[in-house]
Formats: sequence, structure tokens, C-alpha cells
Amino acid sequence: MLGQDGHAVLALVLMLLLWREAAPIEVPQDPKILQDLKQPPTIVKQSVKDYIVDPRDNIIIECEAKGNPVPTFSWRRNGKFFNIGKDPRVTMRKRSGTLEIGFRSGGRPEDYEGEYQCFATNDLGVALSNKILLRVSKAPLWPKEVLEPVMVTEGSPLVLPCNPPPGLPPPYTFWMNSGMVPIPQDKRVSMGLNGDLYFSNVLAKDAHTDYSCNARFPFTHTIQQKNPFTLRVQTSRKVAESTPNFLSPSGSESTKMVLRDEKLLLECIAAGLPTPTVKWFKKGGDLPARKVKFENYNKTLKIINVSEEDAGEYVCMANNHLGSIRHSIFVQVKAAPYWLDKPTNLVLAPDENGRLVCRANGNPKPNIQWLINGQPVESSPPNPSRQELGDTIIFRSVQMGSSAVYQCNASNQHGYLLANAFVSVLDMPPRMLGPKNQLIKVIENNRTFLDCPFFGSPLPELRWFKNGQGSGLDGGQYRVYINGTLEIKRARAEDEGTYTCLANSILGSAENQVRLEVKEPTRIVRAPEHQSAIRGSTARFNCKVKSDPTLPITVTWTKDDKPLNMGWRLRKDEESLTIPNVNEGDEGTYSCTVKSEIDQDSASARLTVLDRPDPPIDLDLSDPAARSIRLTWIPGNDHRSPVTQFLVQFEENRWEPGRWQNLSTYPGDLNSVILQLAPFVNYQFRVIAINSVGQSKPSRPSLRYKTSGAAPDAIPKGLRGWGSKKDNMEISWEPLLDLERNGPNLRYNVWWRRKELEEEWNNVTTMESKYVVQNTETYVPYEIKIQAMNEFGPGPESNVVTGYSGEDKPTDAPTDLQMSKVDDTTAHIHWKPVDLNSVQGEFKEYRLYYWRESSLVPGLVVSKEKKTKGFYSTVAGPSGILSDLVPYSKYKMFMVVANNRFEGPPSNTVEFTTKEGVPDAPRFFRINRRSFDTIHLQWDKPLEPNGILIAYQLKYHTVNGSRVGHTQLETFYPNVTDFSLRLPDRSTRYKFFLSARTTVGAGEVFAEESPHFANEAYIDQVDIATQGWFIGLMCAIALIILILLIVCFIKRSRGGKYPVRDKKDLPLDPVDQKDQDGSFDYHSDEDNKPLQGSQTSLDGNVKESDDSLVDYGEGGDGQFNEDGSFIGQYTVKKDKDETEGNESSEATSPVNAIYSLA
Repeated sequence: MLGQDGHAVLALVLMLLLWREAAPIEVPQDPKILQDLKQPPTIVKQSVKDYIVDPRDNIIIECEAKGNPVPTFSWRRNGKFFNIGKDPRVTMRKRSGTLEIGFRSGGRPEDYEGEYQCFATNDLGVALSNKILLRVSKAPLWPKEVLEPVMVTEGSPLVLPCNPPPGLPPPYTFWMNSGMVPIPQDKRVSMGLNGDLYFSNVLAKDAHTDYSCNARFPFTHTIQQKNPFTLRVQTSRKVAESTPNFLSPSGSESTKMVLRDEKLLLECIAAGLPTPTVKWFKKGGDLPARKVKFENYNKTLKIINVSEEDAGEYVCMANNHLGSIRHSIFVQVKAAPYWLDKPTNLVLAPDENGRLVCRANGNPKPNIQWLINGQPVESSPPNPSRQELGDTIIFRSVQMGSSAVYQCNASNQHGYLLANAFVSVLDMPPRMLGPKNQLIKVIENNRTFLDCPFFGSPLPELRWFKNGQGSGLDGGQYRVYINGTLEIKRARAEDEGTYTCLANSILGSAENQVRLEVKEPTRIVRAPEHQSAIRGSTARFNCKVKSDPTLPITVTWTKDDKPLNMGWRLRKDEESLTIPNVNEGDEGTYSCTVKSEIDQDSASARLTVLDRPDPPIDLDLSDPAARSIRLTWIPGNDHRSPVTQFLVQFEENRWEPGRWQNLSTYPGDLNSVILQLAPFVNYQFRVIAINSVGQSKPSRPSLRYKTSGAAPDAIPKGLRGWGSKKDNMEISWEPLLDLERNGPNLRYNVWWRRKELEEEWNNVTTMESKYVVQNTETYVPYEIKIQAMNEFGPGPESNVVTGYSGEDKPTDAPTDLQMSKVDDTTAHIHWKPVDLNSVQGEFKEYRLYYWRESSLVPGLVVSKEKKTKGFYSTVAGPSGILSDLVPYSKYKMFMVVANNRFEGPPSNTVEFTTKEGVPDAPRFFRINRRSFDTIHLQWDKPLEPNGILIAYQLKYHTVNGSRVGHTQLETFYPNVTDFSLRLPDRSTRYKFFLSARTTVGAGEVFAEESPHFANEAYIDQVDIATQGWFIGLMCAIALIILILLIVCFIKRSRGGKYPVRDKKDLPLDPVDQKDQDGSFDYHSDEDNKPLQGSQTSLDGNVKESDDSLVDYGEGGDGQFNEDGSFIGQYTVKKDKDETEGNESSEATSPVNAIYSLA
């Protein structure tokens, strides 16, 4: 059977299962709401529970509270009402419960020690502060005592007691000597937690007369000093060693109690000789490494923020080489009460349910006590809507007037907790707290929140509507939060409109409106990119923006997150930032930020400024040798472009002082190299750094280093022998370079002898770079060699080379020169060779001279320039082929034999004629469109007909994109050079292929395509000009102008006569003069000149005559009105006529006729 308690528990469980609790109302911190809202008092500030004050200052005990109506305050001292008005030293601050106790008029602070508690009261309840234990700080003096000298044997342990006077709070202790110098502490000598000074073993040096313990009191900032100890040490020749034993704590085990969240300090100080080492362990587990610290030379174990798992057995072990000793400390962790579930304020509407929960833990488990307005629940008036169930108070169907402040007190032997929580029963009609008719602009496709803060008690029901229509918005892309906010998961253009939020409760309703506009996002569509720029160049960062056209935007640039000052140098436009003449100060990260009123975007890029490297510094020479030395340098700043090479240059002051020459290059990661040097040179060096931008300035020169002399290492190059005359041989060579001399007094030993005769070498020593051997036979071989030498000795000899004495003119001519197999462009030639001994030199070639004597085409003038072609042949019957001849021409030729210097006498002269060939392409081929339906073709005869022309062949076909029409063929007599083709329609286009023909065949083809139909306006003008009505109109206008000119001339002639210079019109030559047989007669260049009075353009077209009417108009083109009337005005052309002579014109112009009438 269940007992009485069991039935109560069962009833509580059933009630909790069936009871529905309303969510507590959260009161917004809105000034309008709070102004009208009645609230019980709440403690917001109070003094600490254990309150120690300085006796020299006034005592202030804080107690601040809020509530509506404003609370009033009262105090209890030691559990009794504290009547503030009866004590003149005690005052309470206005609108506050804070007490101030002053002692200017006398009194002792100690008289006010005790336990204080503050009560804050208004019409709705009473709130309590903690119980504040007020104590006055104390700093008592050290008791006077006479300390006898301490006698101790060397090697023995010693404890000097401190025993500081008990202060509040406890003092901080430390040991010093009479000179106020701290006593040195180490593994052997240290101060314990109780302030005593421990010696694990005493040494003779410890004998002093001024070991003094000092106590510093924190509140009074005073230091009390104990009378000093005198320590005398009895020494002996041999100090006995001892095993460890503990000075503190005593025995083999001890206990320690510590409260949760406080600090645990365990101490083990051991005696012994040698000084023992202390180690710590925890049985059943490891020491918590994150929380444990070892202090005082491992004698103290410290754990901060102790928790329950830190309880257990801790073992300290002291050992030296004689043995070890252990001590166990059993640590118990207790706990003052701490909150698990602290009660909070509860605001309920009438007839709602709620509860207050007060859960706390501790060791031992704390006792929970409820109070109402500072009185125990048991002694308060009964309330049927309230039920206390241990740590929970349940409220059912609360009514107005049930407001109160509830206190929960959790306590055990180690402390207590006190919490205030009010229960406020509130009824208030719905209110809108946000601004009215707010306009919200959001970015398209963004998650959007429309706020509608509201309040009411009971809590109103809130619904949203769009554009005042339809049912409430909830679900789909809409979500309504309990605080009234409407979420649109992804705003779109169709979501624009006016949204209404409506709050309803039994006490009424309230509404507000929000207008939503959806905008395009502001985005950087072309962002700046990282770049490297060479110093002095121009850097440009792009920042192209796309944004909503209805939103104004601002574009700002920053450098390294700091605003960029757009001075005279930096230029910013709508899409970019330009930095001209970049320098090192421009390097950094540039950020472009574009902002609208509702969003922003940014992008960054880094500018790296590259520059030539700084020159290397501190050149140093070391490790000198006969032909090498080590050069070391310190590289300069590379300016963010790594050095790829170092160029080492040298200057010597013997041959070319002041001229720096390149010695060698080295990789950019080296700064110490061995230089290979030449003998007999006084060097100095400099280094140039090279990166991707360019070269640095040269470094400062190094010290000079002079190498010793040596015999030459090099052999003169370019040794050769040749004859400048028929009876000598010049032996020449390239002189050694200055750095190849290796010593002073450079000379050359030259040897020569006739080849294959094995005669003795001839020798000469010279300082020049050549030597001439005289009186030699003509063109005989010699063996030659050379050697360089200086004061230090001779160098290596060269290899033997073959040279020749001078050449003479060949004496014989090739004979029986003849032709065979002559065609249009080539001819085969044969001749009889000469005796090679007659060449009197090195046989070079048989050299053929040939020229074009004339063309077989009548009237064609040709160039008779001689040409040559060489044939190298040493066979008995030499022959060759002469190519690139002009067809249908008469040629002459002869042949000589040649050596390197001379030609021999000529052979017989031979005449031959080339055969007829195919002609070259026509000289030009032009296509003109003169009307809508006609194309006119013109061409000229080939420059080289290569025979007698018999015809021209014209092939053509229509062209329409990639489609080609049927090919048609036209053949013309050789005297025909034009052709007109009628078009089927104005848009038809043709491609033409023109070639000339001889009896051999067709020649090179000249291809042209008819022009596009693009000059319709011009054709229309031409067509208009051919109309009868237009011609008549022009004649009438000309007659009127003529009459006006006559009248003007008569008026002007009365004042005098003026000379008129006429132009001479030359008769035109016929285009072609043909022979009776219809063939062309090719004239000389004079015959082919363009007509006098005309000018040939670069493309072969003939320009208009200088007598064109254009020259007499104000503009270059004739102009017509829309009705076709001519609006140009004839004026006398001055600048050209004035430069011509007074020649009479063969054809009299109308103007000249007028002058003649005068």
C-alpha cells in the first residue's frame, strides 16, 4: 500500500500531466510600455556578501532596485529593523537604498559591524538583497618578544616560525634581511604556506643575524616586521648525510577540505642531506595537466577551479640518493550551494498558468526555502491559485492582484544563495511598438524579414496580409515568428507591395503596415585583379558595377583598409582606378567598395610594385691565388622581383683604364664566387644585380687585386699566308688581346718554309700582326706557324697551316665556246678547258659573260646589261646550262678563266637566239561600272610578250557567295584592249581571268572581280545627267551665267584691262598605233608616256585633266539641288593659272571669248 507521501507524489504527477502551462509573457523594453506597466521591485545592485571595509573610509552598503511604482527601501541589521533616522551618522541616498555611514563627527567603524539586509518595496511586492556581513579591516601589531639566537648544526634541518598576527583579511608574508633584501629561496630554503621559513639542511653560509618575517596588510597598505632571528651554525669537518623526512606536513598522511570552484594548495617540505627532490602523484588516476601547477620548487601543488573529480588521495614523495619518504593527503571537495535552475520573473495574463522553479546543488545538498515578499510561505496569506511543491511553485488561473515577489533561499553549512523572482499579473490591450507605415527595401532573392513588434496581455494573435487582401500569410515561402516577424524566404519582384500585420486579443486589436520594395542586387561584375607593375608604369584596377537603377550608389576605394586620397595623381572614373607613375608607396591591397542604401559589395586586389634591384654592397676579396680570387657581396633589396643573375664586371688600369668589362654571370642565389683571372692584370671588381625589371646600378668597386705575370697561354688566331703581289706572301694573324698578353714586351715568333721541299724553317720575331715574305715564286705553297712570347717566356706554338704566295693573270683563254639545245629560257654551253698551270693562281671558275642584244619583237627596246655566271669544272669536256633567259631574244656571250685576283683573256664570242615563249600577264586590268547594266573592261599589252601576240583570251563566270556560275570565253585580236559586258541585272557580279597568247600558248593570267553594287548614287547622277530635260536646264543656266559675265566684264573693263593667261590644250595621241597587219608596235618609253595635261595615279588610272570644271568650282564635286538644278558657281582658278606661261589656247574657252569681245 502507498503511504500518505506516495499518494501526494502520484497526485502531483497526474496534475503535471493534465495541466497545461501558458508561456510566460516577455515584456519588451519599450519606453512607452514600461512607462505604463506596473512591475514589482527587482534588486539590480547590492554589496558583496562578505563585505570588508577600510576603517579610514566611510562605509557604503549598496542596494539599488527598480520597479513601477518606484520602490521604497528599508534595512535589517542582525535580523532586526534598522532605524536609519535615529542614527545621525547613517544616511540613505535618494531614490536608492544605498547606505552611507560617515565618521566625521566621531564614532567607531567597529560599532557598525554586523549582518545587513535590504528590502525594496512597492505596491506589488517586496524584494530582498543578500545578507551582507559587514566587517572592518584589522591590521594588528606584532607582539613584542625577545628571540634567542638559534643554534643549529651544519647539515641539520631548521624551521624559523613566522606566526603573523591575525588580520582581516589575512596578511601576505615574506622574509627579508635588515637591508630590506629578500632572503634568497631555492630548492633547499623556501617559505611555506603558513609563512614559516624552512631549511631542508643548514649550511655554514646560512649564519646571519637578520632573518626577519614581514606581514603586509592589503587594506591599510602597511607592513609589520617581526624581530629578526639570529642564526648560528656549528660547523664540522665532515657533515653527515641524512635520509629525507617531512618538515611539513607531519606524519604519513593528512586531510584537506576545499570548496568547489576555489583554489587547492597542497604542500610537502622535506628535510635531508643532500636536499631531497619532491614529486607528486594521484592514486587511481593522473594529475589533471590543464589545471595543475607546481610552485615553490615543486613543493606546492596548485589546482585552480576545483571540481568534484579533483577529490582523492594525493601523494608527495621526497627522495635523495639515501632513500625516499611518502606522505598521503586525502582531499575532500565540498560545495556551497550553486544554481541549477535559478527562478526568473514571471509575467502572466489573468486566468493563465505558470510556475517558478528553484533548483540548486551543493555538498552537502542545500535546503530550499521559499519566501513571499520577504516572509516565509507558511506565514503568508493563503492563495488558492498557488501551490508549493518542494523547489517548484505552481500557479493556476491567476487573477489580478496576485502580483508578488518570491524569494528562493538555498543554503547549507558552507553558504547560501538568495534569488528574487516576481510574479506579475498583467492585462493590456494589443499595442504596435514599431514605426508606422515603414518602407523596407530589400535585395532580390535574399531572405527578408518584415518586423512587426507588438505587445499585449494576454498575448495577442498576430496575422499578416498582403495588399489588404486574402487570408493570413503563413506557409510556403512565408513564415510568421512568435515575435511578429514575417519571413519571406526568397524575395522576388512579385513580392513587392503593402503588408499589414494585425494583432488581436480579447481586449482589442492593433495593426501596422510595411511597404516592401524588391531591388536588384548591387554587384561588382568586373573585379580588380592582382597585378605587378614596374615602378614608373601605370597600374589600373577595374571595378565595373551593376546595380538597381532606382538605387543611388557610391564607389569608394581603400588601400590597406584605409581611405584612399584621390589627389592630383590618382584618377578614378566610373569603372576603374588608375595609378600613373607607380612608386613603392603605392604597393598594397586596393579594395573597391560599392554601396547602396541597402546592400554593398566589395572586391580587393593587391598591387605589387616591381623595381630594379638595389646594387650589392660590402664587396670583399678573399682566398687569393695566382689566377683566382673569391669575391663575396651582400645583395641589395630586390624590390619584390627576385634577383635572377649577378653580373661581375672588372676594370684594369694597364691597358684600358676606366673601362668596365663583363667578366662572368652567376645565378641569383649566390653571393660568393671564385673568379678566374688572367695573369699580369691589376683588377678591381663591381657587381650588378639583375631581375625581371632590369639591372641595378653597379656596386661600389672592390679593392684592387694584381695577378702575377706568366708566359702567354693563347695562340694567335687567324694565321694565314696570301700574296698581295705575284712575288710575295703576307703572313697575318690576329694579335693577342690585352688580357691574353700575360706579361710585358709581347712579341710573335713566325716560321715559314716551302711546302714539300723539307727545307729549313725561316724565322722572324716581330711585334706587329703581319710579316711580308718577299721575292717568292708565283703561287707556291708555304708551311707557316706562329708563337707568342713575353718577358716571362714563350707560349705554345700554333699548328702548321698552308699559305700561298701571290697570283698573276691567267695566260690562256677557253676555246671553242658553243651552244646546244637552246629553248625559250635555257641554253646548253660547251667549251674546251685551259691548262690549269696557265691560271697562275688558285683556279676559281670559268666565268661566262652574256647579255641580251635585242628582242625579236619589233619595236621592243631591251637592256643590254651584261650578266655573269660562274662554272667550276676541272673535267676534260666541261659544259653547263645557262638559265633565266628571256624568250624570243638575241643573246651574245664569251667566257674567261678566273683565279682569286685576275681574269684571263676572253674566248670567242657566240651569238644565239631563244625560242618564242608564252607572254607575261597584261600590264594592267581594270574593271569599271559605268551604268546599272554595263561593265567596262580595260587592259594593256604585257611588258614582255615573249613572242608575237596573236590574241587575248578572257574567261569569266558569275559569283554568288561560294557558288560559281558557268564559265564563258571571249577571244580578242591583239589590238583590242577593252570590252563591255551587259549585265542581266544590277546585282550580278563576275570574276574575270585575262591572259595574252602567242603561238606557243596562253601566258600568265590576270584575275579580277567586278566591284560590288555600292555606288548607286553616282550611277543615278549619271543617268539624270543624260536626261533631255536636265540638259536643257543646264544650257539655260549656262546662258544666264554667260550674260551675267558679259555685263560684269563690260562694267569692269571701264576701269582698265587685265591680262588673261590661257591654258594650252594639247591634242590627244591615239591610244594605240597599229601596224597594217593589226599587230601592236612596241614603242620606246617616250611613246608610252601619259597624255600631256593628265597625271597617272599610283594604281595606273588617269586623273582628270587640269581643265576640269572642278577646278573652277568652290568645291571638289559638282552639286545639285533636289530638283536637279546645278548649284555650283564658276570661279576663275587662280593659283594654278598664275604659275603657267602666257601660252595661247588653241581651243578658246567661253571666258576667253568674253575677254576677246572686250
